[in-house]
Amino acid sequence: MTRTQRAYTASGSIVVNTAPSTAYEQVSSPALMGRWSPENLGATVRDAQQPSFVGMTFDGHNKRGAFRWTTRCTVTAAEPGERFAFRVHAIGLKRPFLRGPIATWEYRFESAGAGTKVTETWTDDRRSWPDFVANTFDRIATRGHTFASFQHRNIQTTLRNLKAALEETSKTP
Repeated sequence: MTRTQRAYTASGSIVVNTAPSTAYEQVSSPALMGRWSPENLGATVRDAQQPSFVGMTFDGHNKRGAFRWTTRCTVTAAEPGERFAFRVHAIGLKRPFLRGPIATWEYRFESAGAGTKVTETWTDDRRSWPDFVANTFDRIATRGHTFASFQHRNIQTTLRNLKAALEETSKTP
């Protein structure tokens, strides 16, 4: 019996024809993520009237097929034009009540000529789960994939959608 070592990260990058500050402003607003993500539907942000800040919390609303769930997240990095990150630390159907480390999402913004290289990284924070338990759960939750490969595809979709939306916005007078 072969034991599968689990991957703890997935990442992808894309160059968007917009300034790093513009890309950061959009991505660091959790309520907007549903515009680009194949799973996220947006977020309820407690301090929505101000820019994201370290320690800010929000509830992310998600779907995969007919299944819907909510996560509690806390911003861990908010460096305008450079980096935005948050950790997911609770999950539930209607409200996030099961607490524990789940994942960390990070977005980096680097100047790339006249545009911005946006890098999105997912990190699996379920380190206490034995690999065989995590791999079994992941294959059920993702219909046969590991979360790393599943998230890699989601990241590629999110980045393509983000690029299209930001570049379309920059064309509009």
